[in-house]
Amino acid sequence: MEHVSAMQYAVAVALGLGLSACSGFRVFVPLLAASVAYRTGYLAPASGFEWLGSRAALLTLAVATLVEIAGYYLPVVDHLLDTLTTPASFVAGTILMTSALPHLDPTLRWTLGVLVGGGTAGLVQSGTALLRGASTATTGGLANPVLATVENTVAVGGVVLTLLLPLLAAGLVVVLVGVILSRLRRWRQRRHTT
Repeated sequence: MEHVSAMQYAVAVALGLGLSACSGFRVFVPLLAASVAYRTGYLAPASGFEWLGSRAALLTLAVATLVEIAGYYLPVVDHLLDTLTTPASFVAGTILMTSALPHLDPTLRWTLGVLVGGGTAGLVQSGTALLRGASTATTGGLANPVLATVENTVAVGGVVLTLLLPLLAAGLVVVLVGVILSRLRRWRQRRHTT
């Protein structure tokens, strides 16, 4: 069994949590991003989730993403989508969290997937559905396209930031090592000059 560092666990959990939260804004945007990341080898899926990186999954998720994004700009359809995506976001969040944890025992992986991933996605989606309902009640639905644009932006931006997390973590490690080496060098220089 390969050795997995605490940093690798932390990054995997943060990736799963970030993607799950984004699926509360748009169900298919983070699933599509995960599919691209798995297909290109940028991320490695947990055992049993290789299908998410398949060509069929990629094409299906791309079409579903476009339909979902466009649907939120159509009156009445946006409320129908909220009804459908509330349970779907829970499922998507569970899949995203579970697939992002390749180094964990399957029981723990699925437990975290359901509780953390599904719970986070469901909570975010419920909040956006309530916000859309309030928007419809107060503006007669006129503000709903603006709300849809904000949600789309948050979903896409959140996914991009989440997927950059491993690179940011690696950069942070490089910076920390550089700072430590620099301080050690200064400490040695001060020690030799005294």
